[in-house]
Amino acid sequence: MSQVTIYHNPRCSKSRQTLELLKQNDVEPEVVEYLKTPPNAAELKDILEKLGLSADQLMRKKEDAYKELGLAGINNEDELITAMVNNPKLIERPIVIRGNKAAIGRPPEAVLDIL
Repeated sequence: MSQVTIYHNPRCSKSRQTLELLKQNDVEPEVVEYLKTPPNAAELKDILEKLGLSADQLMRKKEDAYKELGLAGINNEDELITAMVNNPKLIERPIVIRGNKAAIGRPPEAVLDIL
């Protein structure tokens, strides 16, 4: 089995549930606390490609930073990716990656499809 990585926020219940689900399925993932160690733009582009999502689809639109930065209606991928790199709270979580596949753990069981 290839390495599994979880972009994790320990304060998020869905993120904690997803990490626990991985462990229950005998997966010991590399845990990246993305608020402490955010992905750079290239890593984020790679994650988006694996998820099959646009930058807009990966954004947490209810975060204060989303409104404060005026990101609604912006369709420029690079601009949105830069906003997520600079404000990692904007990145939807948790993200689980295995090889060339990725899934968002909402609900946590969604990540089982890539294991």
